Amino acid sequence: MKTVVITGSTRGIGRGLAENFLRKECQVVISGRSAPVVDRVVSELETAYPGRVAGRACDITAAADVQALWDAAYDTFGSVDVWINNAGMSIVRKPLAEQSVADLETIVATNLTGLLIANKVVLAEMLRKDHGQIWNMEGFGSNGQSAPGMVPYGATKRALNYVNGSLQKEVKGTKVQVNTLSPGIVVTDLLVGDYDLSSDEWRKTKKILNILGDTVETVTPFLVNGVLKADKSGARVAWLTTGKAFARFLTAGFNKRDLFAEYEAQAQQSA
Repeated sequence: MKTVVITGSTRGIGRGLAENFLRKECQVVISGRSAPVVDRVVSELETAYPGRVAGRACDITAAADVQALWDAAYDTFGSVDVWINNAGMSIVRKPLAEQSVADLETIVATNLTGLLIANKVVLAEMLRKDHGQIWNMEGFGSNGQSAPGMVPYGATKRALNYVNGSLQKEVKGTKVQVNTLSPGIVVTDLLVGDYDLSSDEWRKTKKILNILGDTVETVTPFLVNGVLKADKSGARVAWLTTGKAFARFLTAGFNKRDLFAEYEAQAQQSA
């Protein structure tokens, strides 16, 4: 039975991953910045999967928090086989010249500095034990995509690929693996929060997102199956491949979807 630790797993993709690992008979450690939220999610999951769920609050920008999360997982389940660095954030889409310095510092601290700290702490432990997989999560920009308003987020995700490539060389010759998860475009609060849902920009963007996007419930089972099958460093589990995206555009005229109706309704109610 594998033990899986997932950062940023109280909602969205992270929680979806947690639930699917539990369905695959794994032991799962939940984490997020808010201790009360972590406790609530653990309680909810524990009802369905007794004895296989634990949790601890963790700010990935604090090395002591990451170490405490590792220690809690190891103390509870006796091993850490898979560690997924899912925690991340986005900021409102707008030109770089209009972004606040505080927001720029925060997104870099979380998506890049936090990524480096989490990898440093976890890899040190895994290398000491000569065992374990670490998975880092791609996002828009990882493969060189660019778009107006996405400079801060895309830059942090572009850096992730350099981190993975270099770390894979550092763990060569060991039994530790560094791998990549690529969920594609998943409908979450993180994605929708980038946009003003009443704007013309959103109406144009939504058409593309409805073609290429998918729900957490669709994507996360695929990702979990890929993680559990991976057996070597450098593995990449990708949901939205180039071929799949091309096929989506070819069939878009026959497959009308609205993945954002609920979000738009909520936005209208709060306006």
